[in-house]
Amino acid sequence: MEFKVVNMEGKETGIISASDALFLREYNEALIHQVVKAFLANARSGTRAQKERGEVNRSTKKPFRQKGTGRARAGATSSPLWRGGGRIFPNRPDENFSQKINRKMYRAAILSILSQLIRDDRLIVVDNIIVDSPKTKNFVEILKRLSIFDSNILLIVDELTDDLYLASRNLPNILVLESHQIDPYNLLRCSKSVISRSVIEKLQEQWS
Repeated sequence: MEFKVVNMEGKETGIISASDALFLREYNEALIHQVVKAFLANARSGTRAQKERGEVNRSTKKPFRQKGTGRARAGATSSPLWRGGGRIFPNRPDENFSQKINRKMYRAAILSILSQLIRDDRLIVVDNIIVDSPKTKNFVEILKRLSIFDSNILLIVDELTDDLYLASRNLPNILVLESHQIDPYNLLRCSKSVISRSVIEKLQEQWS
């Protein structure tokens, strides 16, 4: 597998070879769906809370007499059957939404997505991503030279420097991640992914 490599000016500078076993994988939709679903579930925090009938602030007085009204008997307005009553199975803040995904499955999904990005021409490999000033204006000029400024962009780097962080943080369509932080959801969500040559080499060393 060979990648075309460009510089920060958008000009082709060469070709890098990579393992076919890593970057020529079939698009396994079922696996990717499972991994993305688990990734989003693991990002959920159980912050919602509901009250059961004992916690609802309602009167404990019997709403009407037991017999003779023609209505179903009721002992308290906090019953889950009543409007404003408690919940039978309330949600709790300590609710756990996490799902387990094996490491091999997660890596296979990442590589399957990267392979599809290459086929769809949505992956750009650059020599090196260097931002030498915290100016957003200068960073935008780099993206325009790469002809990707109008897209949702995922930038994958070896190290997120202070200059790169400050230059990119005000751009709503730019997400910068280090190589160990890449995830299937953002790879699929962003229309273009920019990855440095060193990250490609690192992925080969770690996952081959």
